[in-house]
Formats: sequence, C-alpha cells, structure tokens
Amino acid sequence: MNRRKGLGLLIASLAARPVVSHGQQPAKVHVILWVSTETQPDPFIEGFRDGMKARGYVEGQNLTFILRYAPGSPDSVRAMLPELLTTPADLIVSSGPATLAMKATTTRTILFAMSGDPVQLGIVESLARPGRNFTGSTFMSLNICQKRVELLHELLPNMRSLAVLSNTGHPGEQSEHSATIRVAQRLGIQIAYVPFASADQLEGALERVLNSRSDAMIVYPDGTTLVNRARIADFATRHRLPSMFGWREYADAGGLASYGANQRATYFRLAAYADRLLNGESAALLPVERPTVFELVINMKTARHLDLKVPASIVALADDLIE
Repeated sequence: MNRRKGLGLLIASLAARPVVSHGQQPAKVHVILWVSTETQPDPFIEGFRDGMKARGYVEGQNLTFILRYAPGSPDSVRAMLPELLTTPADLIVSSGPATLAMKATTTRTILFAMSGDPVQLGIVESLARPGRNFTGSTFMSLNICQKRVELLHELLPNMRSLAVLSNTGHPGEQSEHSATIRVAQRLGIQIAYVPFASADQLEGALERVLNSRSDAMIVYPDGTTLVNRARIADFATRHRLPSMFGWREYADAGGLASYGANQRATYFRLAAYADRLLNGESAALLPVERPTVFELVINMKTARHLDLKVPASIVALADDLIE
C-alpha cells in the first residue's frame, strides 16, 4: 500500500509540472532602463513598479530594472548619455527633466512622464500623434494651473499680491504664466513674476520673492523645484509666506498646499504604455496621455506654524490633510 501510495504521489507530481518541449525557450526577461534626475529614494518609481506588477511583470523573473540617477538637472544626464544610449535595454523610461537630455536619441524608444509640454520640447509632433520615438504622459494643464490660484485665493481671501516662482527653462512655462496672469487679473491679484533659469539661480530668486513683499507664493512644478522642494518649502515657512505647489511631494516636504496630478497614479498608469511598447507597439502611434486623478493636499502643520486658519470649504475639498 505504501509503494502504491508513493507511486500515485509521484504520478500526480509529474502531472502537475508544465510540459516543456525540446528546444523551448525560457520566458523573456524584459529590461527597463530607468533614468531620473531625482535623488534616491525616487518618489515615483514605486508607482511604476506596482503598475508593471499588476500587468504580470515580476522582477527577477520576467523583468529587470537598470536604475540610473543624475540628481539636479538635465546636464547631469547629458554627461551620462554615452553610457545610457549603449546600455542594453528593451525600453528607456525617463522621469522628469531627464527627458530633456534624452531627446538627443532618435533610435531608442523613450517612455516619459514630465511636467512640461513635450510638443514645445520638440520630442513629439503632437499629443494625439507623437510621430517619433517618444511617448508617455504630461502633467501640464493650464486649467489646473489656474485652479491652483483659485484655491490659494479661497485659502487666503484677502490675498492681493502673489509671487510666482518659475523656471524659464521649463517647456510650456510661458503658457503657464499667461494662464496665471489671466486668472489673477480676474481675481484682482497683482502678480510678482520671479523667473530663474537654473538651480544655481534659485537662491537669488527666493530673495526676490522675499523682496516682492507678496502675500503668498505659487511655485510651478518642474524638475528643479521638485529636487529643491524642501529648501523652497523651508524658505516659505521661515518667512511666514503661504505657498501653493503643483504636487503632493511639495506639501509632504513642508509646503502649505498643493494641487495637481497624483504622481503615483500617473506612474502606475504609465506602466500600461510600457507593457504595450514591450509588446511591439510603436511610440509614434501612442498618444501622449494626461493625468485623470488630481488631488488637493493641505499641510496642516505648516498652516499652524503660519497661524493660518484653513477655511472649512478647503478642508472639505482636500483629499489629504497632513498632520
């Protein structure tokens, strides 16, 4: 009986194993090269990893990431380009301003998520039909840009002047600024435009914000302000200046408020495009997407430090209150 039972278990075990024919190849391991100007730990990659996992990609089995970080600016990525463009990978994913540097290649497929305008940057012909080797997602929305001013005005009903901290090298910056001026004029708010062109000009720009004696500050989201978000938020808090930013990562770093795309949801969604590209679709034919999930985040700790009472209407609208 024991021998018969053992034989039965052996047969069952063999039957449960997949049948492998002679010459059958193991599952392909896809390689993704992740290029970012963020510092580690990267605030965005986990959403993308979760998105890939949800589509059946398992690191160590059928997926491998090669991570390359060049914190600070596109110039840091440009210095790495010879290595990046010769790194064997099925797909390059560029996060943030790294895409500015990656436009040097026309032969590698690039999937991006960026805060700027990819048409103005010159990497796609149009959002609907990229036409080249780039596609992905842009966070830029002039309606959202205007909504930030409206929310800040609701948060500060007596606001009469607003400093706008803006990186002029950010693709689409002038469109954002024009949209801000239009809504500010409608609300009777005077704009103090404070442009800067690189990270080493940021300190001087912050001093000009202070000298403008504005009631509040709005900061356009881009790679440079994102990398320096804690520094900018600390400046605003020290000088008791209410601040509005583009994404919750700024509020997490101490900014008073943020309104914009949910980055994690956007990068999770970006994995769907990665899957399609890895399966042979062309970047030239995949429309550039815009986020569909937006969030208002209020840092209540910062509000208390500023002795600012957040209106009940804003509390009700907020998706998250940071305590």
